[in-house]
Amino acid sequence: MVDRRGPILINGTAVDPPADPRVSLLDLLREGLHLHGTKKGCDQGACGACTVLLDGERIVSCLALAVQCAGREVVTVEGLAGEDGPHPVQRAFLEHDGFQCGYCTPGQLCSAVGLAAEVARGAPSHVTADLSAERVALTHDELRERMSGNLCRCGAHNGIIAAIAETCAEAAG
Repeated sequence: MVDRRGPILINGTAVDPPADPRVSLLDLLREGLHLHGTKKGCDQGACGACTVLLDGERIVSCLALAVQCAGREVVTVEGLAGEDGPHPVQRAFLEHDGFQCGYCTPGQLCSAVGLAAEVARGAPSHVTADLSAERVALTHDELRERMSGNLCRCGAHNGIIAAIAETCAEAAG
């Protein structure tokens, strides 16, 4: 059982939840901890700019209360890179020009990492054709469906999709 009373582990650092239970995870990250990589877009859960990983699963941080994350692990875009440098998804975004203005990029990156974990464990989406298959085929439609909660308004969408497709293919291969 997860201890919901303890600190929040954010990018490997233990952080006490805010005293005010109304503070969103997004506001804690940006205003409380000055982790400005996570963007505040719509503040209504519709754009995906604030996507982070909570215990390895992607969530929109504007709709999560920080106190709900006590005893859990949060990874933001700042926490994706490892000792070996940028995360493979980050490298693929660079190689495929998966950003222009960059505003959606942190949320897209976190969402892509979460997507890869979903596919690896065989979690279906709304367009998965064969629910009995042991492995989900990451088709063009499957990839677009899984990333549909992350909006890109500047025109980098094709590069984003190419970067994620390449990264997932390398991980599966």
